[in-house]
Amino acid sequence: MSAGARVVEVFENSRPRLEAVAYRLLGSASDAEDAVQDTFLRWHAADHEFVETPEAWLTKVLTNICLNQLTSARVRREAYVGQWLPEPIFAGDRMFGPADTVEQRESVSIAMLTLMERLSAKERVVYVLREAFGYAHSEIAEILDLTESNCYQIYRRAKQHVAGDRTRVEVDSATARKIVEEFLAAALSGKTDSLVRLLSDDVVNAGDGGGVFFSLPEPITGALRVARFLRRLFESTVEKRAMIGGRADLYSAVVNGVPGLVIMVGDRIVVVITLEVTTHGIVAVHTQANPSKLERATRHWAAFEHADPLLKGW
Repeated sequence: MSAGARVVEVFENSRPRLEAVAYRLLGSASDAEDAVQDTFLRWHAADHEFVETPEAWLTKVLTNICLNQLTSARVRREAYVGQWLPEPIFAGDRMFGPADTVEQRESVSIAMLTLMERLSAKERVVYVLREAFGYAHSEIAEILDLTESNCYQIYRRAKQHVAGDRTRVEVDSATARKIVEEFLAAALSGKTDSLVRLLSDDVVNAGDGGGVFFSLPEPITGALRVARFLRRLFESTVEKRAMIGGRADLYSAVVNGVPGLVIMVGDRIVVVITLEVTTHGIVAVHTQANPSKLERATRHWAAFEHADPLLKGW
């Protein structure tokens, strides 16, 4: 194997991990892909003779690229039309990354990615590398050029900002389908009470239309308010079909580790709704309808098998 081919092989072996790190740091699949590609270009141009540990070198470079992107992303999101939500990814996408522990699975949920928007850039890096990838504080400190004690303080502060006190329901594809079926039946029933029974008292509903589709300017909270909104959202009308481009087929899926409702028109995903479920019921409903944030999901959907639709021609 030539030296050039070896350089590429080392990077490609690390690519899935780098993509998973970048997605958690940026909440955007497209931005994560760009960050990983920039990392590859720097790796390709590096003097590899002086790189003792490629994995550490690549992680440090990627992290610094993401830190710069996070700074500019905050400026863009301040001018974003409506609510901003992360891009959804399906089970099996390599950006999902490690999922052996509760912390790793939690780190990729839409709810957690949204919560992490509260963190400073360094807090987010420390939290992600520690919680999702098990890096030691000494390793993270070296990546960020911090002292180990400073790194630990940042981690504690970040964890306090995103701490929760409720236990999520672990799901596989069968469990997700059952939950989505029940949710869909309640949403299509036209009865607010049917939805209220599925929701926690303090449920939060948020949606991202990217300025293309209508979305509320702020999240709404409370079982009754969210149920009324969802009931209206699922009323099938000519106007809604025109807005999404025609009659839709509705599927269940595991999205960012939680039950998801996938709405498709033809071979294109037009909406993804994720349901954050705990022992208290559905605690968060996140709706992603920004077309630019559904491109990767549409490609992934076409590349893998999936179950039959829950509803055709809605």
